Amino acid sequence: MFAIAPAIGKANLSASQLKLLSGKARWIFRVGDAGFPTVPTIVLTRAAWDELQAERSRKELRLRTHWVACLFKLVGKDGVPPPLVVRTSAALHNGGLMPAKLGISAPANPEDSVDPNRPLAKAIKNAFDSYGFGQGWTGRPDEDRGKQIVLVQAQAEGEIEQFLTRNGTTGVMGPAAMGSSPLPALPESIAALVTLVDGKAGQHMACSVAVRRGQVQFLSARPFQASPAAELEAAVDRVNRKVWSAHNAVTRVDPARLAQLLHPRLKSSDGNVPIATGLGVSPGAASGVIVFNPEDAARLRARGKNCILVVNETGPADMEGMKAATGILTARGGMSSHAGVIARITGKPCVAGVRTLSVDSAEMICRIGTREFRSGDRLTIDGTDGRVYAGTLALAQPHIGGAIGTLLGWSDATRKIAVRTNAETVESANTALSFGAEGIGLARSEHMFFSPERMVALRRMILSEDEDDRSRAVDGLVDFQTGDYSALFSAMKGLPVTVRLFDPPLHEFLPRTEEDIEETAASLGLAVRALRQRLDRIAEVNPMLGHRGVRLAITYPEILSMQMQAIMAGVRAASERQAEPVAVEVMVPFVSTASEVAFVRERMNTIAANSGLLRSEKVKMAFGTMIELPRACLRAGDIANMVDFFSFGTNDLTQTTFGISRDDAPTFLAAYQRKGIYERDPFVTIDEKGVGELISIAIQRGRAANPRLKIGICGEHAGDPTSLKFFSGLGVDYVSCSPYRVPVARLTLAQASA
Repeated sequence: MFAIAPAIGKANLSASQLKLLSGKARWIFRVGDAGFPTVPTIVLTRAAWDELQAERSRKELRLRTHWVACLFKLVGKDGVPPPLVVRTSAALHNGGLMPAKLGISAPANPEDSVDPNRPLAKAIKNAFDSYGFGQGWTGRPDEDRGKQIVLVQAQAEGEIEQFLTRNGTTGVMGPAAMGSSPLPALPESIAALVTLVDGKAGQHMACSVAVRRGQVQFLSARPFQASPAAELEAAVDRVNRKVWSAHNAVTRVDPARLAQLLHPRLKSSDGNVPIATGLGVSPGAASGVIVFNPEDAARLRARGKNCILVVNETGPADMEGMKAATGILTARGGMSSHAGVIARITGKPCVAGVRTLSVDSAEMICRIGTREFRSGDRLTIDGTDGRVYAGTLALAQPHIGGAIGTLLGWSDATRKIAVRTNAETVESANTALSFGAEGIGLARSEHMFFSPERMVALRRMILSEDEDDRSRAVDGLVDFQTGDYSALFSAMKGLPVTVRLFDPPLHEFLPRTEEDIEETAASLGLAVRALRQRLDRIAEVNPMLGHRGVRLAITYPEILSMQMQAIMAGVRAASERQAEPVAVEVMVPFVSTASEVAFVRERMNTIAANSGLLRSEKVKMAFGTMIELPRACLRAGDIANMVDFFSFGTNDLTQTTFGISRDDAPTFLAAYQRKGIYERDPFVTIDEKGVGELISIAIQRGRAANPRLKIGICGEHAGDPTSLKFFSGLGVDYVSCSPYRVPVARLTLAQASA
């Protein structure tokens, strides 16, 4: 029990007392200690209160005497005991905590100050009781319950005013109104208080003051959740005001909040009335034509058109459609629904739980309120606020500039790990470059075949009956890929580009629906029955662990030859157009043995050498492998002798370590998390104790065999702040994430290096 803002003089707290201050108490002490007029306040811990009650039952007075002396620190120079206020003061706000109890008469005698039947002691007891065991308290109940605190204050006189230290939307220095009502005229001394609190808190704060006859008395303050943009502007402004250093700004901005600034948004919704509102479960805005099934979404994506997948709810069977769609709209679900989880992972805007939406997928219609929409009609969704609009609204694309550009520039000064991007198109590469990417860490060559004419050529190769047929089919693919690689290399202007060799489970590229099978048969000049027979012959029970990755390059070496010819032709074309050397890194995926790597390396080196390009200074070439199987991690020393780099594919490594299909996981992982079986979704945040240990083992064994080995991370975890902090301690050279997560990775890795 001690005063943090005595009525006369200043508080003199010990280090142990300072550690007890949480919530309002912390800011009351800081403001009062800085010399600003502050309501007299004392702090009482639960441990002290319990002991006061124990002494009362023993009829002892030692602690009570000290308690009464503390209460007298609330009395001003006039010597008149003021009315009292009792408040809770927890580190985190909780709706179950007791509201402030006002207008309590000062105890008439020492016994009244501890008697729970008297007003002051009763209010204190109720305040402590409202904490419960752990509720509103961040510590462990068995250890820290005694450290819970209650505040006893003198009741302030005058009008109570509340305001923000900074504007919650723009970040401009306040005082700013907390709601829609404008602030009344406030004394000039408020500006000094705002500057003081902002400098000490380093975050938006909601302040309460009492104003009487032009004089201001500080009552309390609590953190206020401002918009990400406001927090960013405020951080840069504090550096400009010399309150913070650039280092302070980099370490104090939450990378997860930064991500909300990096998605397309509505340019303006003025004049556009939403037709429905649901839950904004994945940020960003999207416009497109309505589709009701994954097949139509994939078809439109292949044609380069934007679409909104509209369903009652999504499930694992909708994964491909969700990836293909520009945005997702569901009638049911919430933040933890399949749609919400997958949309956030894939970076798609999503609005869920629209109660006025009903979908009839058989009839290809949906109703939103009283309006009916059919396939091909257009919608716009805003996954940030959950609103749905009819028609197409203009979108503003995110860009790095202003405060966000300044902050990321500061972050790069301390960051030691490079940040690359996962990209296969010039558009994605340019987006990533605008966000500060330092190369491409994963260009998935199979993703370059989603256009109709390319899909026909690819299917012809997959469905070929023998090597001669396959070689003829492959020849048609070289020109396609040459142009792709050339454009990608040129866009990156000498920055490294890691091309992953062909790695599709073949079933992803084969026709599935009746309509698709008939169209494919016609395009290939086959009878439908003959095509079905071929599809049956190559069907796999578990394609994710089947004929894919390096296994394709070994069983169908003509595919490897085609890819290497296309890569080298793309290198030649790009090198003729630019002064910078083309830096290409060829990566073989899904390996489990050193002998697989040796087979591919020999053939790759032969083709590269025959091109004559390796003798030129305009080409820098490296060879590596994607480590995504547990055996590859354990035998990393054998593999490292044959490669220049490892790139960990954490998506498949998580699948194969846990034995869980990533596509099917949402059906049960939510239940696992609710029941405490898994603390986090291992496909969102890296499993440090299992998958993380395999990565650590592989790095240690790989570098022991090859000290020059470069290490990269290229799974979805490379854009997750928690996972990035773990990777930063493993000695990796770079991470590679989706374009919109590049700024998040830059900031997180700078914080990890600080």
